[in-house]
Amino acid sequence: MDVQLLLACSVMMTLMVLLPGPDWAYLIASGIRERSILPSLAGILVGYLVAVAAVAIGVGAVVAALPGFIVGLTFAAAVYLTYLGVRVLREPPVVVVAAGPAPSDVVGAGDARDAASARPWLRLLQGAGVSGLNPKGLLVLVVLLPQFTDAAGAWPIPVQLAVLGLIFVAACALVYSVVGFGARTVLRLRPSAMRVVSRVSGAAMIVLATVLVVEQAVHLIRG
Repeated sequence: MDVQLLLACSVMMTLMVLLPGPDWAYLIASGIRERSILPSLAGILVGYLVAVAAVAIGVGAVVAALPGFIVGLTFAAAVYLTYLGVRVLREPPVVVVAAGPAPSDVVGAGDARDAASARPWLRLLQGAGVSGLNPKGLLVLVVLLPQFTDAAGAWPIPVQLAVLGLIFVAACALVYSVVGFGARTVLRLRPSAMRVVSRVSGAAMIVLATVLVVEQAVHLIRG
């Protein structure tokens, strides 16, 4: 592949990932609720890896030709984000200070009655659901990536799409690691801000869900 295309794609993908969205809101919530963000982060990346594989084998072209699928995906994402946002608002994390030298830990107020939320596999599935249902992420992979392919290149188009998709996933891994671990570190230093940030992240998910629905509604009306 053309090195310039790879560099241009890397810059574009990083800029897209830096824009706050559902992935950000979910990982910030995970950073302040869970003992480790790794299962949630892994879920986000798994969701995008599945999307990259689908685009590379040609599913992306089919999806792009079915606007109704994008609409349905958007509404599904809005419902899922609203559920997550309401859950964060209803069960804000609290700081538990252990006796002795052990550092403070972050737990959810509903952990005792919602033990399933602590299961790594469930958080991985939730993360995959957030990224897999993120219509903006899907549009990046379906619409933006093909613009960086080179039909005259030595590599087949599916291979080029796979490589470019992996660049996107790598950018997600880097940026979202900073977001998740950064949220946890900052809130450990200032535990009093825990509840405020939790409410903001929960509200952000609901706002993002509303924005997704409004965008699609406007598109359908104009269409």
